[in-house]
Amino acid sequence: MPLPNPNARSARLGLRATPEQEVVLRRAADVAHKSLTDFILDAACQAAEQTLLDQRLFLVSGSQHQALLDMLDRPERDNSGLADLFSRRPPWVKE
Repeated sequence: MPLPNPNARSARLGLRATPEQEVVLRRAADVAHKSLTDFILDAACQAAEQTLLDQRLFLVSGSQHQALLDMLDRPERDNSGLADLFSRRPPWVKE
C-alpha cells in the first residue's frame, strides 16, 4: 500500500483576474517553465513568507545594533507615563 504524499494538494483556492493579468501570469509561468498553478502558488507563497518575515526580522547596521544593546544595558529610570499606562485596565478585558 503506497504512503500518502505529504505534498499532495488538497486545499482549493479560487481567484479572479482581469484578462490582462491572466496574460501576464501565463507568459511569466511559461518563461519560468512552470504551470500557471505552480507559478501563482510559488509567487504567492514567496510574498506571504516575506510579509511574515517583515513582521519578525529587523535588519540593522552594526552601529544600530550596538546602540540598542547600550540602551538595554542602561539602568532603568522612572517613567510615570508608562506606570500610568500599565496601571489601567486594558480595553479588551471585561469587568
